[in-house]
Amino acid sequence: MNAPTPPAAPTGPDPAATDLPTLLGEPVTPPWYRRRWLWITVAAAVLAAGGVWWWLASRAAQAAPRYITAPVTRGDLTLSVTANGTVQPTRSINIGSELSGTVLKVNVDVNDNIRKGQVLVVLDTAKLRDQILRSQAALAAARAKLEQNGATVAEARAALGRLEAVAELSGGKVPSRAELDTGRATLARAMADSGAARAGISDALAALSTDQINLSKASITAPADGVVLTRAVDPGNAVAASLQAVTLFTVAEDLARLRLWVYVDEADVGAVKLGQAATFTVSAYPSRPFPARITRVGFGSTITDNVVTYLTYLDVDNADLSLRPGMTATATIVATQRKDVLLVPNAALRYAPATAGPADKKSIASGIQMGPPKTESRRKGAADNASTAAARQVWVLPATGKGGHDGKAADSGTGVPVAVAVVPGISDGRMTEIVGGDLKAGMQVITAQQTASSK
Repeated sequence: MNAPTPPAAPTGPDPAATDLPTLLGEPVTPPWYRRRWLWITVAAAVLAAGGVWWWLASRAAQAAPRYITAPVTRGDLTLSVTANGTVQPTRSINIGSELSGTVLKVNVDVNDNIRKGQVLVVLDTAKLRDQILRSQAALAAARAKLEQNGATVAEARAALGRLEAVAELSGGKVPSRAELDTGRATLARAMADSGAARAGISDALAALSTDQINLSKASITAPADGVVLTRAVDPGNAVAASLQAVTLFTVAEDLARLRLWVYVDEADVGAVKLGQAATFTVSAYPSRPFPARITRVGFGSTITDNVVTYLTYLDVDNADLSLRPGMTATATIVATQRKDVLLVPNAALRYAPATAGPADKKSIASGIQMGPPKTESRRKGAADNASTAAARQVWVLPATGKGGHDGKAADSGTGVPVAVAVVPGISDGRMTEIVGGDLKAGMQVITAQQTASSK
């Protein structure tokens, strides 16, 4: 006989183990370490703390000064003076006319080469020839008058001789003393008229000579060899030279040798000397430098718009005739040259480190501000073009700093700058020669200071 099968164990939840929230249908509360909002809050706090730390570190890095440096080098330095002026002929001749009249013929034109004595212009000589004829007639009349006065003198002398002979034969009784005095006066008058006639001849000869000279001047000739630069006359023009000589031509004596007139500023004239070499350019040949040499530095000044300048002459070889009178030129005069000298940028001599005052010391709290950060402009020790002659020191960054020459492609160097005494020499406006002091080639001199925000 089989035994009865016992009942199966219940598979559902134990009613005794079921808590009240389950029976009531409420959600089960997870443990504290599994709560999501707690971990989100912790992560946000960590991120905020990291952000604050990073921001404070950035502010500290920005507060440290950073420098632009350039290396001290050795090289050649040239001190040059720049001046503007014009190209002129070595000798320019203005050819004019002393006579008034009508131009009959013009034999030359602009750019023609002329020779000394060559006839350039011929004036109408009809009036001049008539004046010569008139002077010749006046000379003939003066000579005829002299002959007439000679006959009168002979007649008066003969009459006086007869009176004196009669007086001698008569023992002084006849003629009377008055008749003798009259005869003597008549002879003296005749001799005076003869002298006036001779003077008249001299006057007529002078007038004739003047007319002949005027006739020769009607043909205007070249006083020297040269080239015609300008022409201001044509056939048929009336020339009026009553007040001043009229300029008909301008002639350059020799275009193969020219002269450059430049005006040197008073600040540079002390460096300009006779014999110094120079180069210049003109607008017609902007890429071609022309050589020149100083032949004169004027002592007299020229004042234009309150700027004092001194006229300086430079001789120019123009054998190829590429230069023309009147061209505007910019000349560079080599005043001084130095070979293999110690060189530093001018900015290094003008630089001085910024000193932080009480107002520059900011706490962390004061550094927190709303809005975008304020940018600081790059500091400059002095004006860019200031003179460096009075500088007596430069600031050097230790060898660990990094820098670039003239601040180009330069990394900002950090460290403590050190002052080095120097004795500056000449400067070309960009680099300065160092003639004494403790500076050595290869040192990194500070040329500017900046902050990280200004990079």
